[in-house]
Amino acid sequence: MTEDRHRRSAAESAVAELDTGVPHIARVYDYLLGGKDNFAVDREAGDEFARTMPSILLGVRECRKFLARAVEYLTADCGIRQFLDIGTGLPTADNIHEVAQRTAPDSRVVYVDNDPMVLVHARALLTSSKAGETAYIDADLRDIDQVLDTARETLDFSRPVAVMLVGVLHCVPDESGPLDIVRRLLAAVPSGSYLVLGHPASDIEVDATASATSGLNDKLSEPVTFRTHDQVARFLDDVELVEPGIVQYSQWRPAPGSPPLGPVSAWCAVARKA
Repeated sequence: MTEDRHRRSAAESAVAELDTGVPHIARVYDYLLGGKDNFAVDREAGDEFARTMPSILLGVRECRKFLARAVEYLTADCGIRQFLDIGTGLPTADNIHEVAQRTAPDSRVVYVDNDPMVLVHARALLTSSKAGETAYIDADLRDIDQVLDTARETLDFSRPVAVMLVGVLHCVPDESGPLDIVRRLLAAVPSGSYLVLGHPASDIEVDATASATSGLNDKLSEPVTFRTHDQVARFLDDVELVEPGIVQYSQWRPAPGSPPLGPVSAWCAVARKA
């Protein structure tokens, strides 16, 4: 009961602190995915981004599909039962605990995000099968100590953990050390753990990527950084890539018979810590 009251109090404070006059990347993505947890300013930014970079619509949808396929692979083929999802975003269909617990009801999932809107809706992320468990941490990816210390209350770090960094590292500029963040996260989990990565690309010229990103950054509360294949590959230097390696979202183990899609301006990969 005390925990529930604390969560309600935190959510109420988050609502009071929401800046509805500046678009936020999580709410823009929610809008592009067809969600309802966004404001007029987020919809305006999403519409403008879609006009200048039409491929973003395909990209955000394929990102969610990749995330589901990766979780299914990790639970069914690799026996993973623990997930640390950083940069969760707003709840939508097929969240990680829903996908994982369909295959493995005892799966444990910890969600991490620092967007007040996500905190407001955290209850939707805290449902679980009776055999499993879910938790939500209101924290910034860059505060590694807080993320790991709190995650240990739910996850057993002596057993393999899948670290999910899908659609979040582009929110960390180079000067904030995203590579060091990834290395510290990987150092905290044991051999047999996995890293799932998804990152917008700056070198897949589907449309006016550079100008669209610049225009979006002019509006967002926090800028985003798209990166090249080689830059994304650096995040994966210390782990073993799972086939097919670093590819576009729609190219990572698509369902048999899936129709071919046009290029998606993003790189993704699943990799194992030896």
